[in-house]
Amino acid sequence: MKLLVTGVSHKTTPVEVRECLAVPDADLPAAVKQLASSPGVNEALILSTCNRVEIMVDVDDETDPEQVTAEFLRRASAVSPESLEPYVYRHYNKEAIHHVFRVASSLDSMIIGEPQILGQLKHAYAVAREQGGLCGPLENVLARSFMVAKRVRSETGIGQMAVSVSFAAVELARKIFGSLSGKTVMIVGAGKMSELAARHLRRSGASRVLVTNRTHERAIEVARTFEGTPVEYSRFISVLPEADILIASSGAPHYLVRKEDMQRVIAARRNRPMFLIDIAVPRNIEPAVNDLDNVFLYDIDDLQEVVNANLRERIKEADHAEEIVVHEVERMLARLKVQEVAPTIAGLQEQLEQLRRVELDKARRRMGPLSPQQEEVLEALTRGIVNKIAHGPITELRRQAGKPEGVHVIDAIRRVFRLEQ
Repeated sequence: MKLLVTGVSHKTTPVEVRECLAVPDADLPAAVKQLASSPGVNEALILSTCNRVEIMVDVDDETDPEQVTAEFLRRASAVSPESLEPYVYRHYNKEAIHHVFRVASSLDSMIIGEPQILGQLKHAYAVAREQGGLCGPLENVLARSFMVAKRVRSETGIGQMAVSVSFAAVELARKIFGSLSGKTVMIVGAGKMSELAARHLRRSGASRVLVTNRTHERAIEVARTFEGTPVEYSRFISVLPEADILIASSGAPHYLVRKEDMQRVIAARRNRPMFLIDIAVPRNIEPAVNDLDNVFLYDIDDLQEVVNANLRERIKEADHAEEIVVHEVERMLARLKVQEVAPTIAGLQEQLEQLRRVELDKARRRMGPLSPQQEEVLEALTRGIVNKIAHGPITELRRQAGKPEGVHVIDAIRRVFRLEQ
């Protein structure tokens, strides 16, 4: 096994270099097929996202994987290997496995714990398999990386805390209401951030969206996106009691919702709680609104504080995730070592079976015709003897496969049984 991961990422490389190396999704199958067909390459995969481009290869013992990768980049990109060199990282064998497991588990992402990278890696894996680029150790490493990512997700809190303002809004809404099922959201102003927050709330169970904007045509357009209802800007305060969640992101230079407005609104709601998200700068909602009972007001700084706190918690959880990855790397290496001795085990079993058959044929010729019962006894007897002879060396081959000094024991067993390496 000679694994190499060659790559550039947001950590090492500016975007203007990454975009020169990026492989469009439509071109990915042909690129993988070309790489996998390079002389000496046994397996190949290309992972291309907005934050990273990585080339993974498994080559035979006579092939230099760095040379293969450099030649592929020379043909496939407009960037010369020389100018690319300051940005490139390379990981061999154990370090390559460790890197792949960290990438799959989102420990190497710009935002630790984000789930997109696992889907992107699975897509790259599917393309490589379709093109015949995976059939051995690299395929096993990638398949195991998906299990490692699942274990990290289930055993740590790395992906459970919102790390974007829009997701933080959803998280806070859930804390206030418990369930968002059947809740009504009103958007005041039609900015991108308010749309994104409303979209996340809708996906989380909110059933109805009301939209108002100074330009009514824009309100109609956004409402159509959510299959919602446009509201005349001049009367949105009177409609506000219908809303459980208000997202304000208007460009107005003054407060659109004041304390006295909310006193009337909350009275009309019979003190049912309301969640107000003010992500406008200048603010759209008077801060004194937060003094009212059953009114929960968060501005952009409050949400950012939630995001920062959650990021700190994710980093703590990442330490546990790193321990899981290290443990899984050792398990993967041991598994691959056992796979390396699999041909030796198969050769030993085949050789002993041939010897059994030869000696069994000799015995039959001496003994003459045998009854079916005698044949069965003879078969069982010789198979039992062969299995007992094979058990010791096979167990030792598997046990020694994961040890640095095990190569000497494995070579000794091969010599004793006259097995070709």
